[in-house]
Order: sequence, then C-alpha cells, then structure tokens
Amino acid sequence: QVQLVESGGGLVQAGESLRLSCEASGNIFRIRTMGWYRQVPGRQRDLVASMPFASSGDSNYADSVQGRFIISGDNAKNTVYLQMNSLKPEDTGVYYCSGVIATPTQWFRTYWGQGTQVTVSS
Repeated sequence: QVQLVESGGGLVQAGESLRLSCEASGNIFRIRTMGWYRQVPGRQRDLVASMPFASSGDSNYADSVQGRFIISGDNAKNTVYLQMNSLKPEDTGVYYCSGVIATPTQWFRTYWGQGTQVTVSS
C-alpha cells in the first residue's frame, strides 16, 4: 500500500557531495516522521538523520554526520532529502529511507525503501 523509492546514490571522492531523495507514495493518510539509515556489511542498520513530517520539531542526526549532512522534506511531495557534504570514506554504505506512516486502514508503522548505495573513495 505504501512504497518508498530512493534515488541519488553513487560513487564520489572524499570531500564531494551527494543528495539523496526518497518519495513516499501509495494510500497515505499521514506521515509522522521520515529518515535515513545506513548499513554496511556485517553491521546493523544505523540512524543517519530523521525529521518530523508536517509538524514542528527538531531533526535528529548521528554524531558522525552532524554539521555535514542536512535532512529536509517537501510535505506536498511526500519526499525527504538528505544533502551529504564533505563526504568521507566512512560514509560508505547502503542508505535506506524510512517513514512512519499511517494509511486509512493501518495505524502508524515503519516502511522502508529498497536502499541506495553510496560509495566514497579516498
């Protein structure tokens, strides 16, 4: 019923920038939060950044990306963005979009995108 589709990953050199996008679509009633997680092989999926959607509140960032990454959203498009600046090799991983979303028949639950690979070379 709800799909999250990411785009914008790729291969860049250290110090460069990338912008990820994630659009939520389907039978959406309300979006509570959206965010981005990163996963590397053998590790759990870790929060990179999250933000409230269509309501006031602070965004939340992992310490490792604070000051370099910026999360933003477009409520009209049900889309969240992650602007990644001053990229480092340790930012490499698969980035997953997540959304806490309610439909007309389903209370809030977490949905995930398929993931997009970000590779930062040194």
